[in-house]
Amino acid sequence: MGIIREIPVAEAAAHKVLVEELDDAIDSITGRPLTGSWVWDSALVLSRWIPTHLNFQGKSVLELGAGAGLPGLTAALLGANRVVLTDVQQLLPGLLKNVEANGFTDRVEVKQLVWGLDDSGITESSTFDIVLMSDVFFDSEDMIGLGKTLRRVCGETTQVWAATEMRPWTGECLDQLMAQGFQVVEQETSQLSVHAAVQDSDTFFAIFQIKPTLAESSKSVLNAWSNSAAISSVYSSYG
Repeated sequence: MGIIREIPVAEAAAHKVLVEELDDAIDSITGRPLTGSWVWDSALVLSRWIPTHLNFQGKSVLELGAGAGLPGLTAALLGANRVVLTDVQQLLPGLLKNVEANGFTDRVEVKQLVWGLDDSGITESSTFDIVLMSDVFFDSEDMIGLGKTLRRVCGETTQVWAATEMRPWTGECLDQLMAQGFQVVEQETSQLSVHAAVQDSDTFFAIFQIKPTLAESSKSVLNAWSNSAAISSVYSSYG
C-alpha cells in the first residue's frame, strides 16, 4: 500500500495526475526500497515544464526509468495517443495502478525494460516521437546501456528530453552519453517552474535535450568529446 497524490501538472485546473507512491516495492537483491516507488522532484519539474514546451497531440511517447510514471502520464493527459512507461519488473504493478487510476488504459502501456538489453517488448521497429526521462543520471556506468536503448527507440525526428537534479556526478553521466556520440543541449533553467513544483528552492535542476546521432561518423564523435569537456567544466560548479 502507499499514498495517493493528486499532482497538478499545468495551470489548467483539470490538468492533474493521480499517482500512488508505494512503500512496499523492495529490491529483491539488496532488500532496500526501490527509489522509483515515489515521485522525485525532477519528475515534478519535467511534468510542469512539458505542457508549455512540447506538443503531445497525436504523438507516441516513451518514458525510460518511469518510476511512478508522472511525466508519461502527463503526456497522456496532454493528448499523446500512445504512451509506454518502462522500468524494472518490481515497479510495473505500481505503474499499472497509476495508469488505471487516471483512466488511461486505452493508450498507456507498461513494459519491463532494462537499459541496453534487447529482450524487452520495445523492438527496433518501435520508435517514438518523444522520449522522456527524469533523474536517470546517477551512475555513469549505466549510461552505456541507456545509450544503446536510446539508439534503438529513436528515429530521425525523435525528441529526447531529460530533467535532472544537478549533482556532482551528473556531468560524468552526460560525458558518457556524449562519448557515445550524443549531443546534449541544456534548456534555459530560468524557465523552470521549480518553486511551483518542489519545496526545496535551493536545489538546482536542469532540463536537457539529448540528440542521438543515428549515423555515427568520426566527426560527430570528435565533436561529442569536445562538447564533453565543456560540459564537465560547467557542471563541476554544482558540486
